[in-house]
Amino acid sequence: MKFFKSVVQTMKDTTWLNAKETRRDTTTVVAMSIAFAVFFGVVDYAVQAVLSLVA
Repeated sequence: MKFFKSVVQTMKDTTWLNAKETRRDTTTVVAMSIAFAVFFGVVDYAVQAVLSLVA
């Protein structure tokens, strides 16, 4: 029972993000994921182009 009381107390003490903060953080994650995908796509294309010139 002590464990469950501890869990309940921890949940009460936890502060949760509000809707605005959640939207902001989600937007940041999506934007960075797209940026990394574009970056690695460009790097992949460049490496393939260089390797096709060498081979």
